[in-house]
Amino acid sequence: MIQVRIKRVYEDFSETDGYRVLVDKLWPRGMKKEWLKYDYWAKEVTPSNDLRKWFHADVEKRWGAFADMYQKELKESDAAKAFIDKIKAYSKVTLLYASKEQERNHANVLKHYLDTHL
Repeated sequence: MIQVRIKRVYEDFSETDGYRVLVDKLWPRGMKKEWLKYDYWAKEVTPSNDLRKWFHADVEKRWGAFADMYQKELKESDAAKAFIDKIKAYSKVTLLYASKEQERNHANVLKHYLDTHL
């Protein structure tokens, strides 16, 4: 069984993180490339640009709808299936995200999706 966790990119690296995957479409603000320890940048499983922009316009009111729409994008995505195949080789996977919003963010939705499809 694969253990999937989420963590902000600004938190310290830990050996217990396992395979570290950046799951933001854009590079994290203020983060130099040499500062961030990650194994893979999975832009292909991030929310579509339109969905991301729509959600960020009103995070609080749109969270539930966003989570549903992003799950739908993932279910219909060949890239999501390929990503699952890629991470199956690891016992621990940490999804790295930059958002200040720790509860209502796409990494939580992606983690839930992975937990139900691995």
